[in-house]
Amino acid sequence: MDQLAPLIAASINAGTPLLLAAMGLLINERAGVLNLGAEGMMLVAAIVGFAVTYSTHSSLLGFAAAAAAGMLMTVLFAWLTLMLATNQVATGLALSIFGAGLSAFIGQRYVGFALPAQATGIPFLSDLPFVGRALFSQHWMSYFALLLCAAIAWFLYTSRAGLVLRSIGESPESAHALGYPVRTIRLMALLFGGACCGLAGAYLSIVYTPMWAEGLVSGRGWIALALTAFATWRPVRVLLGALLFGSVTILQFSLQGMGVEIPSQILSMLPYLATIAVLAIISRNPDWIRLNMPASLGKPFRPDSV
Repeated sequence: MDQLAPLIAASINAGTPLLLAAMGLLINERAGVLNLGAEGMMLVAAIVGFAVTYSTHSSLLGFAAAAAAGMLMTVLFAWLTLMLATNQVATGLALSIFGAGLSAFIGQRYVGFALPAQATGIPFLSDLPFVGRALFSQHWMSYFALLLCAAIAWFLYTSRAGLVLRSIGESPESAHALGYPVRTIRLMALLFGGACCGLAGAYLSIVYTPMWAEGLVSGRGWIALALTAFATWRPVRVLLGALLFGSVTILQFSLQGMGVEIPSQILSMLPYLATIAVLAIISRNPDWIRLNMPASLGKPFRPDSV
């Protein structure tokens, strides 16, 4: 039990950036927009959040700046895909490549710098035996991510605004005919997704590994994209999937600590092998994906043609 509590805590810690990014991408895709630029947005937000925190000694300002950076990156994507109706897949890939290069350029002067450890845990509750160490010793952003998941589930399935968002993801032409501003709502959804990806990137550079290095995100943006499909675009399943992938990430360190004689390169591949395995499994039943996927996902909408 003494060894299990730290593993649970570490799995939650590793799953938090995946949960934050995936929840933002979930809202994007529920609105019918496929944004493959999550990796680039997270990288830019990671260096911006790290730089602001390092300069101001305030992690709160760092998270706010990272969210703003994610939203700014999203504005570029939204202008290209919503206004100019460019291909969403190609534009997202370009945004991801652009973000990787921009973050490396901005972060040149911060390579090798480190931040002090962030305060974690809920007072009194973190002192409880086992449960306190396992569940109540996290950074406040982890609990924010859990609350965000619950709020998005409520928004999508119990509010009128959530119904409108889901209807736009299914049939933007019908929503436009009823008088809803499809492109404006999609823009708001993209801005929210950009802010979530920004918070995820900042969590990696401020809390998870409080330092900056080129390529810090290490493919987590792509895993978050796969996670939304794996969870069939449902918030609770996204939460469970994020914890699962977080556990797989921590497994490599646990096996190394136990002296298991497996090459470190293979252990490092575990999260990505798990992603490929999950996608292969769910792809065996295309009808199941088709029934759950927003019908207009990835399709441009031109109001003048309706």
